Amino acid sequence: MPGFQTPSLEPGNLSPEVARFGLGQLRPGENVVLIGDNAAGKSRLVEQFLTHCPYDKVQYIAFRDTYGVSDSSYYLQKRWNQIEIDPEFNPTVRESLSRIRCEEDYKQRLLTFFHLTPLLDAYLISLSSGELRRFHLAKALLRRPQILIIDNPFIGLDAQTRQMLSGLLDELSQKGIQLVLVMSRLDVVPKCITGVIRLDTQAAPAPDRSTLGARVRAIPEKDLSQEAFYPKGTAPEIIRCNGVTIRYGQRTILKDLNWVVREGERWVVSGANGSGKSTLLSCVCADNPQSYACDIELFSHRRGGGETIWDIKKHIGYVSPEMHRAYQKNIPAQEVVASGLFDTVGLFQHATPEQMAVCHEWMDIFGIRDLAESPFLKLSSGEQRLCLLARAFVKDPELLILDEPFHGLDEGRSLRAKIIIEAFVRRAHKTLIMISHFRSEYPSCIDHELELQHH
Repeated sequence: MPGFQTPSLEPGNLSPEVARFGLGQLRPGENVVLIGDNAAGKSRLVEQFLTHCPYDKVQYIAFRDTYGVSDSSYYLQKRWNQIEIDPEFNPTVRESLSRIRCEEDYKQRLLTFFHLTPLLDAYLISLSSGELRRFHLAKALLRRPQILIIDNPFIGLDAQTRQMLSGLLDELSQKGIQLVLVMSRLDVVPKCITGVIRLDTQAAPAPDRSTLGARVRAIPEKDLSQEAFYPKGTAPEIIRCNGVTIRYGQRTILKDLNWVVREGERWVVSGANGSGKSTLLSCVCADNPQSYACDIELFSHRRGGGETIWDIKKHIGYVSPEMHRAYQKNIPAQEVVASGLFDTVGLFQHATPEQMAVCHEWMDIFGIRDLAESPFLKLSSGEQRLCLLARAFVKDPELLILDEPFHGLDEGRSLRAKIIIEAFVRRAHKTLIMISHFRSEYPSCIDHELELQHH
């Protein structure tokens, strides 16, 4: 494929921002990374650039801490509730990709490269976050764009897939496709990248580890002796899975899983995309109805033994890519944080002044107190993630479940969140389960690992 020079992008026709940062003057063979802190304006700059590009020459795909492109029909439990999938309303990977006209050899190559061939008959609703990212990348590449813009291309992908994607981007560049990668951190940089465009902002001061940690540790300890649901004794069992198997149609996600988590342990759940990490945590968080058919004990109570979902959620703080995608409510950021007190998506009852003061305290700890009145959907994806993290901590939960908590966060904000997590779980009666595909993101407190395998 010959090189493509962006047409009709003379400096006089560009907005000042696009002209200043050079996006409108890409030459054949140039590939750039657009990098900046959260809320630096990266996505806004790309949107302005797109207004100057021919529609059929550019493909833009954004992975902004979600499972892929926007989907207004999505809601938090939809994926987990698909025990009986209605094919009329849920397309398979094969059906979705068949709508794009493309040479068959090229399509088969992409399917093989992204390991999508075994998933062709899988319903999109049943794919893991990493599998959906691979699907959307393949879908964009099937259209053979001459400029490919990818917002956060590597988040949510396991190490092997990140390496494979980086290699594919290098190969696409050799064929004349120009790349613009929008990133908050330079964790992975393909060899084909020829330049970095950095958006400088008023950087927040680096968090002071001792001061920030002291604020978290100063939170008064809970008296759980009168709490009927929470287990008693030394290092009680928080989670017990006995031969747990989860299937969606003909696809087995978890098979014969045995796992015990005791109070005070700090686990990381690892494994390749599609190995069942998020599915496992959905069972722990009482979001997956299939867990009632499995031998699972939470806080020493067997699922389906008379406990309510609120008994369980009362003790759990949770954040995940799915929760982020579910939050399509343009309410003030402080109400998003306050919804964690009631385990709802959105705030449907008034928080008391005392409760709101706690919300503001956690927003201050996470460095987002000044965003309290800001509409949630107007925030950058990184700012949204910090709001959801504060939401997970606001009720001082005994079990903290963090599924890819640092998605989309720049280095400074990732460090701040890591300091908070480490200080929080060193308090009494705190247990941590975390998922991350970057070992550099593991907090120093991690002392156990569960590695899941494909089935």
